Amino acid sequence: MFSALIMTPVSDPSSFSTVSKCATKHLNLIYHVDFDKRVLKGKVALTLEVLEDKFSSLTLDSKDLKIFKVSANGQAAQFEVGTKHKSKGSPLEITLPFELSRGQHVIVEIEYETSPSATALQWLTPTQTVGKKHPYLFSQCQVSVPKELVALMSALHDGQVPDPSDSSRVIYRFRQPVPMPSYLIAIVVGAVESREIGPRSRVWSEKENVDEAAFEFSETETMLKTAESLAGPYVWGQYDLLVMPPSFPYGGMENPCLTFVTPTVLAGDKSLAGVIAHEISHSWTGNLVTNRNWEHFWLNEGHTVYIERMIARCMESEHLRQFKGIGGWKELQESVNQFGANNVLTNLVPNLHEVDTDEAFSSVPYEKGFALLYHLEELLGGPEVFMGFVKSYIQLFAYGTVTTEEWKNYLFTYFKDKVDILNKVDWNAWMHTPGMAPVKPKYDTTMADACTALCQRWVKAKEEDLASFTEEDVKKLKSPQLIEFMALLLQEEPLPLSHVKKMQEVYQLNSVKNAEVRFRWLRICVRAHWEEAVPLALKMATEQGRMKFTRPLFKEVYNFSKYSDKALNTFKENRGALHPVTAMLVAKDLKING
Repeated sequence: MFSALIMTPVSDPSSFSTVSKCATKHLNLIYHVDFDKRVLKGKVALTLEVLEDKFSSLTLDSKDLKIFKVSANGQAAQFEVGTKHKSKGSPLEITLPFELSRGQHVIVEIEYETSPSATALQWLTPTQTVGKKHPYLFSQCQVSVPKELVALMSALHDGQVPDPSDSSRVIYRFRQPVPMPSYLIAIVVGAVESREIGPRSRVWSEKENVDEAAFEFSETETMLKTAESLAGPYVWGQYDLLVMPPSFPYGGMENPCLTFVTPTVLAGDKSLAGVIAHEISHSWTGNLVTNRNWEHFWLNEGHTVYIERMIARCMESEHLRQFKGIGGWKELQESVNQFGANNVLTNLVPNLHEVDTDEAFSSVPYEKGFALLYHLEELLGGPEVFMGFVKSYIQLFAYGTVTTEEWKNYLFTYFKDKVDILNKVDWNAWMHTPGMAPVKPKYDTTMADACTALCQRWVKAKEEDLASFTEEDVKKLKSPQLIEFMALLLQEEPLPLSHVKKMQEVYQLNSVKNAEVRFRWLRICVRAHWEEAVPLALKMATEQGRMKFTRPLFKEVYNFSKYSDKALNTFKENRGALHPVTAMLVAKDLKING
């Protein structure tokens, strides 16, 4: 559903679709949700604008779909599902019963059914939800659902009516007037309810934690207004949040009008609500201006991290923005270490030919992208000046897609009086060279110094020094600093077991609710071979399914040789409760085939 911005032809190695031959102008979905069979049945009508003369065929992406019939302007069309690719699914080849010329439109309607194993859908049994009573579906219109459940979409709610064909069901209708890419189409069905948290925002959740979520995200409207002051008007109308079941694999997903968010950010003190600033920022970079294909993913994520940290600057302080930059650089270093410094997937603009994009996912597009934008900010005149460029870039490419080359060309146009500075940037090193960013930003360390000092005290402490540590050490740290202190310890050699036990005694870290702290603390414990921490680490790895936490926790226990089998068996027992993508990647981490 990309808009008709004039684009230079760019092939998409992650897709079979014929994007150069036609453009989708409108999409109409009708779904029947079948929880018993774990399938969506329905049809999609695509309104296509033809981009070439003598147009008579097109290719669409599909994966594990049963295609029943295809029509074009009401006439039967021939179709064939091609050979399945290891990661891209199968091409759906459609031949029209007529020929069209450039500029003409055609409505292609496809009746289909998903597979129970569809990787873009996760079906949860009642026991996998918080409430334990009703099943739950989420993915990556018109939707018929059992009447005791609620349907939500990445769109504006357009009313609901009883299903005329089945009195036990309700039809929910949705509309999305803003053009957007298809990866942002999302549907959720479950026993959820909502609370108002602002003039254009509600938070949705299972009833068991909806009030907790309303408290946690009460600053959403302030974040939205701050983002608008930086990036321009919010064009999507509603901005709702949906707290997902624990198995949701990401921190958040920026579906328009309805951000999906992990329950692991419910810290009880709003200390992890920064995830929402990131998802709000996507309303401009990612959703309004979208990368042309996944090789240019950094355009989505690097700019989003940049705006997210500008929101932190406006709502908190420049010191906090600088501190977040330091943490981001460490995350980039971890990703580079994990992939290897010569791995092309650490390029800012990687070649994704024959690469499964799920396996390529890392912090590189986020943090290498941010590092480049911050570097340019320093070269070109500071945050206000560079944010002016980002806002102008959004206005120019809004409702369309963009490549790195187009972004760079506009950067040179916008800063035409500073071309000599831009020409000195080593663009090849930034864009097409693996490893760390070629320039390490010089961040202000005001907030980081206390974390570094406490980390070094523990690293250098001898047995006789342990009595000098008290709970006051961490009481004076803000939540992001406590997380950073833990992250710094993870970069050091494992602490002696006596040190870790003392740390628990004085800081009481086992009782901390903040998932970012708990996750790092448990890794520190397992590395120190504290056997009591193993069941706690495996419990956290399985009671939620956020990949950021689940994958490293399983790996830490697996690397503790005495408990390798325990890690493997725990994963196998819980595999069915994890999101398919999470399960696939953990299996790879633990060297399990099949």
